[in-house]
Amino acid sequence: MFLKSARTGQTTQTIDNKIGQLIKSESFIEATGGTITEDGDYKIHSFTSSGDFEVTSGSGDVEYLVVGGGGSGGREYGGGGGAGGFRTATGFPVTAQSYGITVGAGGAGSASSGADIQGLNGGNSIFSTITSIGGGGGGVNYAVGNNGGSGGGGGVPSTDVVTNGGTGTAGQGNNGGEGGRLAGGGGGGSSTNGVNRSGDDGGAGGAGTSSSITGTATYYAGGGGGMGWSSGGAGGIGGGGAGSLQSTPTDNSVAGSPNTGSGSGGSGSLGTVKSGGSGIVILRYKYQ
Repeated sequence: MFLKSARTGQTTQTIDNKIGQLIKSESFIEATGGTITEDGDYKIHSFTSSGDFEVTSGSGDVEYLVVGGGGSGGREYGGGGGAGGFRTATGFPVTAQSYGITVGAGGAGSASSGADIQGLNGGNSIFSTITSIGGGGGGVNYAVGNNGGSGGGGGVPSTDVVTNGGTGTAGQGNNGGEGGRLAGGGGGGSSTNGVNRSGDDGGAGGAGTSSSITGTATYYAGGGGGMGWSSGGAGGIGGGGAGSLQSTPTDNSVAGSPNTGSGSGGSGSLGTVKSGGSGIVILRYKYQ
């Protein structure tokens, strides 16, 4: 004997069947690609190198974090490298197909000494239609920082003038700091501009941005510090590398942390410059 619903006259068994059908009709995403972890009812695909996000069945929305590769600092009187572009959002619709992933490399460093070498831009990171621009390389003697996701810091002129930092990309990053006589500007970060040089002290890299897309709060996309005669600029939070002192051969610039999209520090004339940090792509979706 089935009980009747007082309001509709339907049996409880019929209602239960309809609820079951609705639950079964929900189409959760099933996918492969990258390193897969779980956070409660969510799966996270982390890409530290290029590949494919393959939706094998289902459809729905994903949250994404796409960070471009960080720029390298300038070698000899160098500004800090700018952070790679930082883009994150929810509600990106996916269906059963393959989505290409590109993870941008950090701007290359240089082991050469005795020459001005402009910092190099990082590579773009891409998820489907979402592109994060690589960070700008740091400037060198008289040279401005490169434009990028975040701009590179300005280099060091030999006269009392200002050398501008590079321009960041709107919605992705910020400008590099100004360089001046005796010290370079800091590379821009995803949250703040690179810091201008202050007297003989290199400017600090701009701050990165925290994301909890993996389930753990992590900072990404910090700018690299500029070199200085008295002190090198600190790297921006999120993996930015510190700038070096001008006169200490062993106190070289610091690399941007891998898979953070952070810039490396600018180098003095006796040191070498390190590479910017490679980018990263992370996707998150509900799977149960």
